[in-house]
Amino acid sequence: MAVGAGPAVGSAGAAPVAAPAIAVEARAGQRTAAPIVLTDARGKVVRLSASPQRIVSLLPSLAESVCALGACARLVGVDRYTTWPPALAQLPRLGGNLEPNVEAVLALRPDVVLVSVASRAIPRLEALGLKVIAFEPRTHADVRAVLHTLAAMLALPPEQGAEPLWARIEQGLAQAAQAVPARARGQRVYFDASRGPVAAGESSFIGETLTRLGLVNIVPAALGPFPRLNPEYVVRADPDLLMGAQRSLGDSREPYPGWSSLRAMQSGRVCRFAGTQADLMIRPSPRLPEAAMAMARCLQRLYR
Repeated sequence: MAVGAGPAVGSAGAAPVAAPAIAVEARAGQRTAAPIVLTDARGKVVRLSASPQRIVSLLPSLAESVCALGACARLVGVDRYTTWPPALAQLPRLGGNLEPNVEAVLALRPDVVLVSVASRAIPRLEALGLKVIAFEPRTHADVRAVLHTLAAMLALPPEQGAEPLWARIEQGLAQAAQAVPARARGQRVYFDASRGPVAAGESSFIGETLTRLGLVNIVPAALGPFPRLNPEYVVRADPDLLMGAQRSLGDSREPYPGWSSLRAMQSGRVCRFAGTQADLMIRPSPRLPEAAMAMARCLQRLYR
């Protein structure tokens, strides 16, 4: 699933984030061959002889993050689902995150391969001598930590690093929250993150965005970021509002058994996101504000 592969409960607030278990043996921004030492989401220490110039990304949110940090030119290959920015369309496609084409990755001679912790290819990639950094961004705080790790890997100076970018993300989220109609605030929402149904729970990055917009998630943090639910759970909760990808919710009033009775279905208060906008929703990347604004615009249509 794109969410799980991208996407540990975390805070999305603006409080200072602890430096992600990273020790950089070269000063940030120093353009030398000094080694860089990082600790990834597996708790594994990864040593790089220098800031990588040839990067393979096997997760869309990671490619987007590298580009948002100004290092798009260092990407030499991406997974099949990466669609943004458009400049990456010409790069070799290396399969999916869980089971990429390892031979094709190796042929690109990358200095480092960026993956999710869920990738089943990690042992083989490392056995072939490739440097692998694994991530598990499930919350806003995780997205921020990923940016810190990547900025350190890229040896960026502080003024070009994670914190200025995160400040812009926070500003964008605040602007999206301001765009939400007063009538929509406090509405109970269910977000279908993937066909199943698989919910975007309160503790997920999607759930945290919904909270920032003033909505109340019917799936509590206690159930985890992306729990698989029985459709009856949503029927019993009877949310005021439904959100999800077009490919998940479909066009009918009953995407799952019994859902035609939901007040959201009966009132037409359903936000269906299609195409690249659907991808935007489920990727824990620096484009969080764009996803939030797309949600806000749907709320503007439904709660005029």
